[in-house]
Amino acid sequence: MSNEALIAACNNGDARAQKILFEKFGPKLYAVCMRYSNSPEAAQDMLQDGFVKIFEKLVSYKGEGSFEGWMRRVIVNTCLDELRRNKKHQNNVDIDDFSYALTNNDSVLDKIAADDLLKILNCLPLGYKTVFNLYVIEGYSHKEIAEELEITVSTSKSQFSRAKAILREIIEKQKIGYES
Repeated sequence: MSNEALIAACNNGDARAQKILFEKFGPKLYAVCMRYSNSPEAAQDMLQDGFVKIFEKLVSYKGEGSFEGWMRRVIVNTCLDELRRNKKHQNNVDIDDFSYALTNNDSVLDKIAADDLLKILNCLPLGYKTVFNLYVIEGYSHKEIAEELEITVSTSKSQFSRAKAILREIIEKQKIGYES
C-alpha cells in the first residue's frame, strides 16, 4: 500500500491502515526516540505518544516534502516535549562558566562510523546527548535548540562542546574508527 493510500485510510479512521503505518515506520522512528531517551521504555512511550500525534495531525500533512521526514519532525517534537516536561535531564552549564579546554582533534569524530557513534552517544548525559542530536543529526542551530529546550544559546553551545569532548575521549580510549 502506498504512503498516499495509507494516509487516506488513516484519515478515514482505518485501524488496519494505522497498524500498517506504525509497522512500516515504527522501527526507524523508534531509533529517533532512543536518541532522546535514557531507556528503551522511555523511547517506546515517546514513540507511542508521537504516533498518537501523527494520527491526530495527519490531515494537516499536505503531501509536500517527504512523508517520513514530516513524521520524523513530529516524533522529534514529541521527544522534546517530553524532555521539557522532565527538566531533570538538563545539565545546564553556561559557556561563560565553562572552562573545559577542547583540543583541535575534531577529525576523530569525522572518522567514526555512524553505528559506533549511536552506540557511544548513550554514554552522554541526556542533556548533552539531546543537544548533540539536535545540532549534528537534526540540523538545528544553537538558537533553535535554545528555543526548543528553553535554555540559553550559550548553554546549548557549551553542552555541545562538552558532548564532543566526552565523545572524543571515549573514542580515543576505545580506539574506535582507527585503522589497525
